[in-house]
Amino acid sequence: MEIGIDSFAKKTQTNDGGTVDDDAKAMSELIERIVHADKVGLDVFGLGEHHREEFLDSAAHNILAAAAAKTENIKLTSAVAVISATDPVRLFQNYATLDLISNGRAGIVAGRGSFTEAFPLFGLDFSDYDDLYAEKLDLLLKIRDEEQVTWSGQFRPPLVNQIVYPRPVQDKLPIWVGVGGTPASFVRAGTLGLPLMIAVIGGETHRFRPLVDLYYEAAEKAGHDKSTLKVGLHSLGFVANSKEEAIEKYYPGYRIWFNQIGKERGWPAVTMERFEEQIGDLGAYVIGGPEEVADKLVRHSEALGGLSRFTFQIDNAGLSHDDLLQTFTLIGKVVKPLVNERLP
Repeated sequence: MEIGIDSFAKKTQTNDGGTVDDDAKAMSELIERIVHADKVGLDVFGLGEHHREEFLDSAAHNILAAAAAKTENIKLTSAVAVISATDPVRLFQNYATLDLISNGRAGIVAGRGSFTEAFPLFGLDFSDYDDLYAEKLDLLLKIRDEEQVTWSGQFRPPLVNQIVYPRPVQDKLPIWVGVGGTPASFVRAGTLGLPLMIAVIGGETHRFRPLVDLYYEAAEKAGHDKSTLKVGLHSLGFVANSKEEAIEKYYPGYRIWFNQIGKERGWPAVTMERFEEQIGDLGAYVIGGPEEVADKLVRHSEALGGLSRFTFQIDNAGLSHDDLLQTFTLIGKVVKPLVNERLP
């Protein structure tokens, strides 16, 4: 199992607004953390895409390119690239360039995102949500798979015998499909034979097993070899020296942040009781000491029929830069070896 980190490039480690100077410091510290993740043996680092005040990841490929020049082994990927609001030609060029800078370590997780602010920002109609995604994913794959592209669609001018440059180091730039809980998204990924990255930010992970089975069934019907398929999982997580320390450091900022998001989405207020359910044996969150976290990652893998990748989403108000460096070290040096030792 590849184990790594996903980040939204949170502007500050508190929920105060911050200044431009704070933004520059946050960016510098983020790149330092990616370099540290590489040094402690983590396999992958992903950056999301948001166009909101609290995040700095609207041009994730630029941050990843800065990190690529300072790292050697870690894979660098979007997490996710909101392809509904992106021109596939530019997306491919950005990540092909990242692949050249990193000498073959770039990847794309293509998704729809969990916020909607990109649609009005780029003049898109939210009612076209699914059609935009399907069409742009189709073009992105065509650009990746064919050097000379002829293509036409509803939302973008056609391409006629166009070659998109540059080409990446990798023969085929890895493109994963990022999904939430929509069955059609699992079926689409399976039909296309693409790796699947599931974002589970609440509830019980094992409940996603029927959707994963749908993915494999769709892939089999489309003629794809199951042995070539990959399933990844992205969940909230944090590792400290003990479960008690992890809760003490993580929960206060988690409560602030999720209550803020909850006001936008109509979620109930965060409670410690509900949080403890989420970090329990069946809950999605992966929070605790190294032994507990390793055991839970193995359980998550077994519950979903085997995982090829797991990424921790750790951005959280109240966690310091040093807290994050420490948890990266624990994940890379302790959790990752334990997980791969305990997997069947």
